[in-house]
Amino acid sequence: GMDGAPPPASPAGLSAYVAVSQLLGLTLLAATGVWLGHYRGGVAWQSQLQFNVHPLCMVLGMVFLQGDALLVYRVFRNEAKRSTKMLHAVLHGLALVIALVGGCWGLGAMDGAGSDPRSNGLLSAGIVAVFESHRAKGIPDMYSLHSWCGMAAFVLYLVQWLLGCGFFLVPGASFSLRSRYKPQHIFFGITLFALSIATCLLGITEMLLFNIGDSYRHFVPEGVLANTLGLLLVAFGLVVGYVLTRDDWKRPPLAEELALSMDFKTLTEGESPGGSQ
Repeated sequence: GMDGAPPPASPAGLSAYVAVSQLLGLTLLAATGVWLGHYRGGVAWQSQLQFNVHPLCMVLGMVFLQGDALLVYRVFRNEAKRSTKMLHAVLHGLALVIALVGGCWGLGAMDGAGSDPRSNGLLSAGIVAVFESHRAKGIPDMYSLHSWCGMAAFVLYLVQWLLGCGFFLVPGASFSLRSRYKPQHIFFGITLFALSIATCLLGITEMLLFNIGDSYRHFVPEGVLANTLGLLLVAFGLVVGYVLTRDDWKRPPLAEELALSMDFKTLTEGESPGGSQ
């Protein structure tokens, strides 16, 4: 606090759940690496392996980093709200950038761009260019449920990030607007995280059916590993979701924030403050 007293301890159990979430997150990244490295030939920028950048980027960005961005307000309980907010926005922004590269790469590789050496690397990583090359080759775009959910998740995630920055980071947004938007922001934050995980599960299934086809039903090691990755994704989502929805684990406003928010509200609307992030 402001009087030099030590900050209050984290609630019992919170640290353990956060630790388990990070362990699961690192394990699912490792499992993705093993799947792509051992069974799919690795991850590289050159033509034949460029598709493998897609699942790696999506698990890293849209699941692991997105989940950690959501946990920021539970983990950094005694830091200034402004710093915590910035970290929340930066982690989500990083997840968006990684997903954009990975999303374009997935589309670019699926259209067979690797057959032309000039289309390697980031040249094939523009969404518009991908749709153009699909049209040129007569390959249909966006036909699978995975691609529909993935595009919806990415576009909504971008909108959510822009709205969050506009309402909570740009100075001058009114207190009543912020407090009216905040419940929607929190709800859609959790919903988009769940949609991202569901989209990964659809992607894993699609990748297995394309790559190993009939042998999937014989419990081949690649199928078992990819299924395990799916369960790890679900487990990560459940643990993060539990931490986020425990009311008594929410970040309490610091004394100085309450005082500031009281002054701010009195100045702008003459209301009394309350609530926690």
